[in-house]
Amino acid sequence: MIGRTPAHISATRPLRDGVIADFEMTEQMLRHFIRRASGGRRLRAEVMVCVPSGITQVERNAVTRAAQAAGATQAFLIEEPMAAAVGAGLPVAEPRGALVVDIGGGTTETAVTALGSLAVVHSIKVGGYQLDDAIVRSLQQQERLLVGQEQAEALKIEIGSASASANVQSHAEVAGRDLGSGLLRRASITSAQIRNALEQPLGQIVAAVKDVLDRTPAELSADLIEQGITMVGGGALLPGLDSLLRAKTGLPVTLADRPLLTVAVGAGQALEEMHTLKPRRRHRRKSL
Repeated sequence: MIGRTPAHISATRPLRDGVIADFEMTEQMLRHFIRRASGGRRLRAEVMVCVPSGITQVERNAVTRAAQAAGATQAFLIEEPMAAAVGAGLPVAEPRGALVVDIGGGTTETAVTALGSLAVVHSIKVGGYQLDDAIVRSLQQQERLLVGQEQAEALKIEIGSASASANVQSHAEVAGRDLGSGLLRRASITSAQIRNALEQPLGQIVAAVKDVLDRTPAELSADLIEQGITMVGGGALLPGLDSLLRAKTGLPVTLADRPLLTVAVGAGQALEEMHTLKPRRRHRRKSL
């Protein structure tokens, strides 16, 4: 609906770059999800919310307040890379290192997990939206054609790739407004053009992975050689991204079974584990 609504309707994204951009809309969205999960009944809901690892304490407090205002009795926060590692089935609780790369819509989270926590983590504001913006800018400069993010995303899905060896279509058509004449025009775009447009933001993702590897302790680095890199998130579906990371890091790269749902599944598993880890009440012994 974004960009397609009449004047009296405003379509917005309540979250931007993994943080709250519109507090009221975020509260309404969470309330809707809680009602759907409870079947419309009012229940005592405990909520687990995934947040980027690089957000501030003020932003964390805003997420907690929004969840509680939406009807949650308790709101727990979990970093996205930890939820991704749990959802992907990585050995997060063991004394072994595991590297996960979560490429979402607004951020890319790269982290090494060990003993139930994040040993090394790096978060950058580069994700699917930034890849779409790069395609929009490239078409403006090379084709003098103005397209929206929706068309750019469609091109990314249809012919986008991270390496020349990826098996994608060679070209696709896109419609937009000619920046010279102002008239509508269709253009044929090649996969090489899209790949060149994505080179700069993908280079930032590769640099973030290398930064985490540079800061990983030697003991955990030895584990990563065997475990490799696990990719999750919608951006991980870009063809050729696994081979690009493999070539740049020298580590094996694995794509999670359900990359779009891995973080959500991991958050649900973490919430269930919290119930089992709650300390039991100790019964006091009465002395006679």
